[in-house]
Amino acid sequence: MILSLDKIEKSFGARQLLSAASLQINAGERYALVGPNGAGKTTLLKIIMGTEHADAGAVTRAKDSSIGYLEQESNLAGDKSILDEVISAAVEIQNLGMRAHQLELDIAEAEKRCLSSARVEELLQEYGQVQHLFEQLGGYELESNARQILAGLGFSVNAFSKRCSEFSGGWQMRISLAKLFLRHPDVLLLDEPTNHLDLESVQWLKSFIASYQGAVLMVSHDRSFMDATCDHIAALENRRITVYTGNYSSYLKQREDNLEQMRAKRAAQEREIAHMQVFVDKFRYKATKAVQAQERMRRIEQIKQELVILPEGRKKLSFHFPDPPRTGDMVAKLVDVSKQFGAQSVYNNVNFTLYRGDRVALVGPNGAGKSTLLKLLLGQEIPTDGKRELGLNVGVAYYAQHQLEGLNEAHSVVQEIDEVAPAWTMPQIRSLLGAFLFGNDDLEKSVRVLSGGERARLALAKMLVAPEALLCLDEPTNHLDIDSVDMLEDALKRFPGTIVLISHDEHLVRAIANRIIDIRDGKVTVYDGDYDYYLFKREDLAQRARAEASQNASTPAVRATSSTQSHAQDAPQAAPSSGYKTREQRRREAEVRHALNQKLKPAKQRLARIESMLEKKRVRYEELMVLMADEQLYADSNAFNEALREYTELKTELPKLEDEWLELTEQIEEETQRACL
Repeated sequence: MILSLDKIEKSFGARQLLSAASLQINAGERYALVGPNGAGKTTLLKIIMGTEHADAGAVTRAKDSSIGYLEQESNLAGDKSILDEVISAAVEIQNLGMRAHQLELDIAEAEKRCLSSARVEELLQEYGQVQHLFEQLGGYELESNARQILAGLGFSVNAFSKRCSEFSGGWQMRISLAKLFLRHPDVLLLDEPTNHLDLESVQWLKSFIASYQGAVLMVSHDRSFMDATCDHIAALENRRITVYTGNYSSYLKQREDNLEQMRAKRAAQEREIAHMQVFVDKFRYKATKAVQAQERMRRIEQIKQELVILPEGRKKLSFHFPDPPRTGDMVAKLVDVSKQFGAQSVYNNVNFTLYRGDRVALVGPNGAGKSTLLKLLLGQEIPTDGKRELGLNVGVAYYAQHQLEGLNEAHSVVQEIDEVAPAWTMPQIRSLLGAFLFGNDDLEKSVRVLSGGERARLALAKMLVAPEALLCLDEPTNHLDIDSVDMLEDALKRFPGTIVLISHDEHLVRAIANRIIDIRDGKVTVYDGDYDYYLFKREDLAQRARAEASQNASTPAVRATSSTQSHAQDAPQAAPSSGYKTREQRRREAEVRHALNQKLKPAKQRLARIESMLEKKRVRYEELMVLMADEQLYADSNAFNEALREYTELKTELPKLEDEWLELTEQIEEETQRACL
């Protein structure tokens, strides 16, 4: 055991966050702490660190163990360079180095003064222990490790000498993360560690945590990240902690299985209570049955104390957003675009076209120019050369973190929506805000008291009240919990326009994107496929490049200079291979893909409606099966007849819906396969 929480209690006023919450973490284990927004995840991390005090219970740490904590926000205003700032954080390692040096002096002095061999042996033994720990923690490679960590988190070598105060909040969070990793504490506490990272830095962080020798407890909304890094899930539900073995996907399955068992047990308990209550109500005041009635009343109270408490259901609301204005097939185009900032060239000769229905993810290392490209599409940045074109009826909507600052803090949540949708009725506004996880109690909240996640949801709601045909989203999932990300994912999947997205959330990119644009080293590369296709092609091209480099090393040859704009089938910095496709071929492929999407759109929409109907009707069918097994139903002839009628209808409807679902599924698969031939 390296960290133990024993029956932690915590309340804020009348609201109880934690009740008898217990958790034990052993060395090397990696836990994700999950739960609904406001459940107390960050509070629990602060209790472990000692910055927040529990009302009851105890936090126990292994002797001589160290804990490192990454908070959601950071502010480094010092004048140190980021490299010096990171190195200075490794206080324990530096103290070990100083102790080792002092022991060397003490040993030399002891030998010079001919002190007893026992004293010299004692010094040598301590020196060996200190040296071993110093080496184990990377003391000899302290600066080298600091540089590797900073590079992994997206810092360029030129940035190492810059002052911390020159960096924005997101980059300062990365500096704090680097300081924490260099210290190498026995327990890492991470609160949303991926929030300010790009996709490539998230990949590096995955591998770093996978090889980390200490224990990890993190709060995260990034499902792909938790799947790749965690071997345990600590679910904070109903104010207690339930531990599941496995990653996040495994937890979801286990949780659903547990819920089924809990629902069945609770239903049995409620049936037993209802059955005994009938007897009590009937015979409570009858002298010959009073003893039996009292016994059943005691049994009812006992069952109520043992009644299974079901976790709070996840908020899942649906809202149909207004469709944007109808546009032509071509939505936006960059033609021979170049962009420079002073003497620095970001990219040259960029050409690509966005079509209606495209869902494009911009990927690449931080600082490569993803946000600049997004702003060129928006028209917020003017090309140095070339031009940007928008299609017929194309309007542009933009979401970025700075837009949270544009919310009026004097307004209530309802007033913010009313400002952009003055013709909407209150039921419509309530329905919209419900889809964005705002309950009735939240509607009159002032914007100034909203959390970061609540502000992000409100800003997204404002943008999607009257969406434009081209949505440009820059890190929309920052500060959102998993339920909110699910809501956003669902809204974007059903959005009929065009989306351009920058996100570190691999799950969202996988779910949404059907095209990838990779931006790095001044090159803009278009991949006509989803994120998995992009990863496959990147690895394939990297292998080709390594093979070519190996061949060129043995047989020097003049290499052609690659153009700034390349396609997914072009090997990086190499002449086109035999798999090269011309621009005309790519245009035809895009047209075929677009035509297929349009052809299958009605079938897919009908399929989605059928799946929704099937889910609801199956649930109701199961409810009726349980209801009709209850003897009390037969005492009420009207209720019984209504249940029987509904049961008979569902028994007829379900097979028909299932047949139609199967037919539509086969039709979509056949059409897709035919288009690929």
